[in-house]
Amino acid sequence: MTRTDLVRMANQIAANFRHHPQAQAAAEVADHIRMFWPPLMRRELLDNVHSGGFDPLVVAAADLLAEAKPA
Repeated sequence: MTRTDLVRMANQIAANFRHHPQAQAAAEVADHIRMFWPPLMRRELLDNVHSGGFDPLVVAAADLLAEAKPA
């Protein structure tokens, strides 16, 4: 999967939850990614999310995913 594909897919998920309040939407995006994306895609997201191109809602969701990751 290319970075472009990752950005597009993550931003599409964010668009589907944008109608909710920010914190709720970020949690829903994180839950969706956790449930439906394989570990490799989640890792790629976390490794690339702060390099630009991602919707701010995706960045917030990725931060939630990173916080929830066991140490």
